[in-house]
Amino acid sequence: MMNDTDQEPNTRVCVGVVTGAHGLRGLVRVRPFTDVPEDVGAYGPVEAEDGSQSFVLDVRNRTGKGQILVQIEGVDDRTKAEALKGLKFFVPRDRLPEAEEDEFYHADLLGLTIVGQDGAVIGTVRAVQNFGGGDILEINEADGSVSNIPFTLAAVPEIQLSEGRVVVDVAQILRTGGNTRAQEQ
Repeated sequence: MMNDTDQEPNTRVCVGVVTGAHGLRGLVRVRPFTDVPEDVGAYGPVEAEDGSQSFVLDVRNRTGKGQILVQIEGVDDRTKAEALKGLKFFVPRDRLPEAEEDEFYHADLLGLTIVGQDGAVIGTVRAVQNFGGGDILEINEADGSVSNIPFTLAAVPEIQLSEGRVVVDVAQILRTGGNTRAQEQ
C-alpha cells in the first residue's frame, strides 16, 4: 500500500475517506477533506489510494459529525458498502482549484523541511492531522523521533512552498498551542 509520502509530490490529493455503511441500499458515510463537504464528489471520479479502482460518487446529504452520505456507482447493498470502510478517495491535483493566498493543501506540506526562525533544521512534515482541536503538523525530527507542532499562525509564521520550507517559532510552540492558522485569519 502506498501512502502520501511514497507518491510523486502534488500529483494526487486525498479528498475523503469512507467511515462506514449507512442503511441497506449501499450508501456510505464519508468524512470529507474538502472545505465544502459536498465537494468530495465535485472533481470527477475519485480513485483508490493505490490507483487500482475508480469510483463515481453521488453525494446525497450531510449526516452529522462532519460526515456526508454518498452513493457510489455500482455499490447497491450494505455488504458492498461495508467492504469499503477505510477506503480513501484521491483525485489528481490538476482537477482541484488553486489554493487561496495563505491556504495550503495538506499534500503541499508533506515532506517539507521544518526549520526554526534561526534556520536550524528541525525535521520534515510527515502528516497533517486534525483530531477536532485544529490542525497539527506531525513531524519526523532530525534525530528520528516523531513530534507534533500546532499548525497555528503563531507557531508556524511562514510557509515557503517554493523553497520547500516551513518556518516555526520554537519559543511560541513551547508557550501555547493556539488556534489553527485558518481560524486566526
